[in-house]
Amino acid sequence: MQENVVRTTESRAIPFDASKLDQLMEAAGIDVLLATSKHNVQYLLGAERAIFFDYMDALGVSRYLPVVIYPKGAPDKAGYIGHRLETHQRAVGPLWVPQVRTEGNGSVDAISRAIAIIKSAGVPIKRIGVEMPFLPLDAGQALADALPDSEIKDALLVLERLRAVKSPAELAKLKMASELVIGSMLEVIANHGPGTTKQQLSDALRVAEVKRGLTFEYCLLACGNSHNRAPSAQRWEIGDVLSLDSGGNYHGYIGDLARMAVVGEPDSELKDLLAEIEAVQRAAFAPVRAGTKGGEIYAAAEKQLTTSSQRDCTEFLAHGMGLVSHEAPRLTTAGPVPYDDPDAHRPLEAGMVVSIETTMKHPRRGFIKLEDTVAVTATGFEIFGEGGRGWNIGGTAHEASP
Repeated sequence: MQENVVRTTESRAIPFDASKLDQLMEAAGIDVLLATSKHNVQYLLGAERAIFFDYMDALGVSRYLPVVIYPKGAPDKAGYIGHRLETHQRAVGPLWVPQVRTEGNGSVDAISRAIAIIKSAGVPIKRIGVEMPFLPLDAGQALADALPDSEIKDALLVLERLRAVKSPAELAKLKMASELVIGSMLEVIANHGPGTTKQQLSDALRVAEVKRGLTFEYCLLACGNSHNRAPSAQRWEIGDVLSLDSGGNYHGYIGDLARMAVVGEPDSELKDLLAEIEAVQRAAFAPVRAGTKGGEIYAAAEKQLTTSSQRDCTEFLAHGMGLVSHEAPRLTTAGPVPYDDPDAHRPLEAGMVVSIETTMKHPRRGFIKLEDTVAVTATGFEIFGEGGRGWNIGGTAHEASP
């Protein structure tokens, strides 16, 4: 038997709540689920992403398209379609799904192999759930052509609800990601001072995150009185504030935090401005606990904002974090990423994770921001990566050197 053809794996525990997924599929009217996004494939398999395709999807004239097939109520009929380049990886880390094929090449080929598993499973296939934003048009058309009597439905929100409450293992990864991002920021701030460009700071943060085991995702940074957060040749000089906002990925889970720095000692005005942001953050943390409606986070933050001297140039945002930035819980319809806010009206659950951020675009002093990752617990909350909340002083490592 070739190593990349259908095979049956050893018995392994299903890494997610299958009964919850069955209930969500039933409520959504879905018989068979096809997951094709890398984050949901990782979640449903309980395995690391394909190494070869961790960074990008394009290959030759098509793209990598992993497919997890999950028939409602029949995990024994589940399957996985991967690319032939991940065959060796799956061999050393067997998956829980009974059928694994790692011989695919491209999107249409992958979906065609998934269709074959569906047809042979002997399960209802009238309603097929897919991730509409993560299914290429060519693969979607092939699916519709092969199953003309089936209704193709969007299952994106089904999978989001499934992931909304994190397991202890997921929480540990999010905490690690957050702490490593903070450590990277503090290292970069301490080792860079007057005359450093924004591009150099961004490059240094990339190196600092990677050496800690993170996959660097982005660095948004502003300095001086500018609100522009793109890396550039602009220099960080004496008295200038620096805002660092970065996402670092730890085994698929995102640490997304923001901290502030200044070259030289912060003056009293800067101390007062950051204190106002900290007050909003703390007010937003206060209602976070299992059983509190998600909208209470916004209510508390907005109440605190009314007392701020800078309320006209200050914005508040809270959103879910996990394998995806801005996943459930979704708490506002007015944020920069458009979506509905069902969790504003539902009780928070222990294990949910929320990014809480307050941003001040001061007309003279520049871009001042704190962003924190907060896990909901049964009795309150836990902040992941709480260090460096005050004014961090640039160039301190150089000053301490002989």
